[in-house]
Amino acid sequence: MKEALYYKTSAGRVTCLLCPHTCEIKEGARGICKVRKNHAGKLYSENYGLISAINFDPVEKKPLYHFFPGSVILSIGSIGCNMKCRCCQNWQISQASPDDYYHDKRYAPEEILKLAKSKSKNIGVAYTYNEPTVFFEFMLDTAKLIWQERLKNVVVSNGFISEKPLFELLEYTDAYNIDLKAFNDKFYKTQTGSGLQPVLNTLKILGKSGKHLEITNLVIPTLNDDEREFTEMVNWISSELGSRTVLHLSRYHPMYKLGIEPTGAGVLEKFYRIAAEKLRYVYVGNIHMKDFQDTKCPTCGRLLIKRTGYFIDTEGIDKEGKCKYCGEKVIG
Repeated sequence: MKEALYYKTSAGRVTCLLCPHTCEIKEGARGICKVRKNHAGKLYSENYGLISAINFDPVEKKPLYHFFPGSVILSIGSIGCNMKCRCCQNWQISQASPDDYYHDKRYAPEEILKLAKSKSKNIGVAYTYNEPTVFFEFMLDTAKLIWQERLKNVVVSNGFISEKPLFELLEYTDAYNIDLKAFNDKFYKTQTGSGLQPVLNTLKILGKSGKHLEITNLVIPTLNDDEREFTEMVNWISSELGSRTVLHLSRYHPMYKLGIEPTGAGVLEKFYRIAAEKLRYVYVGNIHMKDFQDTKCPTCGRLLIKRTGYFIDTEGIDKEGKCKYCGEKVIG
């Protein structure tokens, strides 16, 4: 265990200030995330260095399509989450506490750095698989080392984090993919146990930060597939974050506590068309739909990046991330 950052104490209770839940935690108890515990009036991160998954992945798998396309990145995850998504694909780790998860080794940040440097074409470290906010201390310590070595730090997150820790993290990170799960608070409350507004606040902070940002929206039939609501979300992204913001539409499959039928290809194509009216770069994932994962130049219309699974052909992009045909800046 390591003493946590961002908490306050009062009368034997601790209040965690890491995320908008601001859990008040009594002695011996844990917060909503299941990995931050009050021990003798201090808050501890129980999952510090506890790695549940570690792999070299294509950066497109995060998904990031406009950040060093075709590259490999070391991806690490721990356990715990500050949301309770009923359709979570990684629920075995995200909904686990240290009592539930068997482990015989913990990593030091220096070990992650050493592994990241062991593969010549690796661009850095992605904090992913479970919600990285809840292993904030380990992520921050590791990110500082990665940053010092001029490698890249990528955060794949639900965006439910308080402003102060987010600003501290921004000093050492390069790119984010944020899940925008829906555009109504009722969905967030009933399907994730959280709220929409803090996620929108995170997105606005990231949009102004100069860091690379992409957004993923998992389209779930009957729950967040209302056309008018989706259009409102796209309009918000365009006006608040800009038309160059990359949006990934992802197909839902039954998972964990949700047994709704998978998202139809027709819905995804319709939403793609709606989004493409306001956003330059829209993609459809988690389903095979020809050409919906390719990158075309928004100015001249030429094919720049062809994606077949995780085989990436970047023939149309020059070394500066510009279209070879017209010079439009495409890659961040």
